[in-house]
Amino acid sequence: MKAIRFTLCSVLLAAFALPLGAAPAEMPVNTFIGTQDEGNTFPGASAPFGMIQVSPTGEHYAGWHYSDARIRGFGHSFLSGAGCWEQGGQLSVLPVTGSIGPGGDFDTKKAESFNYKRYAANYSHEGEVGQAGYYKVQLTSYGGITAEATALTRAAAERYTFAAGISSGHVLLNLGQANERHSVVGSEVRVLDERSVEGKIVTKSFCGGAQYTTWFRMVFDRPFVANGIWDDRGGWPGLKGPSQQGDSRPHGVWLTFDLKNGQAVTAVSAISHVDAEGARINLEAEGMAGAKPLTFDAMREKAQAAWQKELGSVRIEGGSNDDRTVFYTALYHALLQPLTGNDADGRYRGYDGELHAANDWTYYEFFSLWDTYRAQNQLLALLRPQRSRDIANSVLKIREQGGWLPRWGYANFDSNVMTGDPVTPFLVDLWRFGALKGREREAYVALRENAFGVPPSRIRAQGRAGNPNYLSQGFVQYDRGFVSKGMDIDPHHGASATLEYALADSSLAIMAKALGQAKDGHLLEQRALNWRKVWDPSVIDAPTGQRGFPRPRVLDGSWFTDLNGSYDPRAERGFHEGTAWQYQWLVPQDVPGLAAAMGGQAKALQRLDQFFDYDVVLADPSAVRRSWVVGAYSYYSQFRYNPNNEPDLHAPWMYTLMGQPWKTTTVLRAAETLFGNGPGGVTGNDDLGTMSAWYLFSALGLYPDTPGSGRFLLHAPRFARAEIDLPQGRTLRIEAPEAKPGERRFVQSVQWSGRPLSRVWLDWEQLQSAGTLSFKLAPQPDTAGWGTHGRDLPHPPAGM
Repeated sequence: MKAIRFTLCSVLLAAFALPLGAAPAEMPVNTFIGTQDEGNTFPGASAPFGMIQVSPTGEHYAGWHYSDARIRGFGHSFLSGAGCWEQGGQLSVLPVTGSIGPGGDFDTKKAESFNYKRYAANYSHEGEVGQAGYYKVQLTSYGGITAEATALTRAAAERYTFAAGISSGHVLLNLGQANERHSVVGSEVRVLDERSVEGKIVTKSFCGGAQYTTWFRMVFDRPFVANGIWDDRGGWPGLKGPSQQGDSRPHGVWLTFDLKNGQAVTAVSAISHVDAEGARINLEAEGMAGAKPLTFDAMREKAQAAWQKELGSVRIEGGSNDDRTVFYTALYHALLQPLTGNDADGRYRGYDGELHAANDWTYYEFFSLWDTYRAQNQLLALLRPQRSRDIANSVLKIREQGGWLPRWGYANFDSNVMTGDPVTPFLVDLWRFGALKGREREAYVALRENAFGVPPSRIRAQGRAGNPNYLSQGFVQYDRGFVSKGMDIDPHHGASATLEYALADSSLAIMAKALGQAKDGHLLEQRALNWRKVWDPSVIDAPTGQRGFPRPRVLDGSWFTDLNGSYDPRAERGFHEGTAWQYQWLVPQDVPGLAAAMGGQAKALQRLDQFFDYDVVLADPSAVRRSWVVGAYSYYSQFRYNPNNEPDLHAPWMYTLMGQPWKTTTVLRAAETLFGNGPGGVTGNDDLGTMSAWYLFSALGLYPDTPGSGRFLLHAPRFARAEIDLPQGRTLRIEAPEAKPGERRFVQSVQWSGRPLSRVWLDWEQLQSAGTLSFKLAPQPDTAGWGTHGRDLPHPPAGM
């Protein structure tokens, strides 16, 4: 794997030894990180927060896996790191050679000839390039074809260079097939002239979600000399359409190019979720130069310059080339989403299905809130405050136009995937970070509606479906038969939903009190303690002897028991993608209360040690691949830390919150070994940048505390120095001269802007004021020093 990594990134790694004050170096990105082991990232090209992506598709349900044997085509819409199936790859384009006609290589008498599983191309990883804004791969089928891709926000370009001596080549536009499990339910295509094609693709998406439409327009840099359309009856040479298909039937267009005047064919494309006019407007705005399509090299230069500007806003010093590549690829992945939703003219399709306009701001789509509220949301607020303001506005527009706040917003509908109440901590944090300035009251009304009610049955949103019982009895009942509007619903996972609701209530309480809603604030603070309603002190984990765990309750209030009358805290019943062992730590709003429920702080810390297999990973950090990681989706029957999934992402900082910050450092340095400069460099789904954002915070020495608090917990950084650009020309500097990636160094003391800092956190306002955060590190921890005294730890609000 090392040789592959060197090939991918060597071009970018020339100037990394420069000090931070010198001329900026390129920021290295390896887009293959996460394309294996169910990281579900894509290696192809995208702009920051781009609407369009161009990347290969293969056998994998999410689009691409590094081990896929063949490339079926290059799709034009992808999510990065999501765990659901049906998530993009539509408008699959592949260059080919051979004869098209009756009895030909592509037999127009047989529709099966145009199935991408049949015509997919072999390829080679040798020489493959995956950089921010640029992708290149060599197809070894069809005489050998070099495929390249680049992308701006709303337009992309592909260049296909056929082998020397090939006199003609074809480009196949497959509308009827997308990713392996992304169902195309309808499509339409029209050949406009000798250079242009447009159409639309209707798909049913994301864990069985609703239908949505992608319009596209593609223009070529040279005329095609022949064309045809295929459908479920075979191929139709010379037809220009319009042609329509439905019910996942074969459908597409072939375009034939005369290669005697050059072997390269460039296609420039744009998509829209609004209409065909939107795709044309986007193409004109970003893909054309006058009346001609932008050249591939010109678009690539723009795309890569945009990425270097984005990535260059965070500068690190120290570490190897691999260390830097992992860091900047994580930053790259964290800045891919949410996706731009409005066209260049401002129009977007809202959750009411109608067209709306975003004037002087950007409307965003695709909100993986259950994941991103834990780390990626806070990272964007810190690095991209203007985008965060637009993101907050977009979420409020969803409520205004769709009738309710979203849970997992996909395109212009709520997929209702996942459970709990993620939108509340998500928006409350954005309020705390100033992203809702001027809209605080509107946001609070929306959040209160969500926290105290349920959506009407006539709309798609589910909201807090467990609220009726939660509001009356203080817990969400465990009821697998509860009727759902989608794949997931809170009563199917009642115990974890209760914990998520209580955390959301704690954050909303902070907002309520700050906005003068004292009565609400007091009530919500009391509801933030509802985690105790699902805490059963009698439960014993037999192998460890630990007593007291969260446990699901059924509607009448009794504890759930399995068929044999027992309850196992390592079982998944009542918990979403986890067990009681993982979810027991989801109480950052009441750490003293949680410790007391575990028998006191000493016993809670002992339980943390068992959870992290602390002595083993202290002796050998690489042991995490035995102690923690079982498989990408091995959420259940586990009692260890699960670094592949979100419910216990914050758990390393529970040590800090209980006065043992050096153990947080030990755990973080061990967890960071799971992030590497290769396809397997993300151990589980990256979840729209969430795991990448977690890594960035871990490496920088900051991590967001409980939602709404505005606190960022401190720990030993991975790198010797970092600079983060803030608004209005300010710079946050983080210095830890003794830090060395791959080696543990523990915090001895901390200074903020030259003054000693004994407490274990900085507030949002301190970070925004800029300054220098200085850590003094040592090889051995001071177990009675920094961060070990109760006065230096955050405390729950007075009402809790």
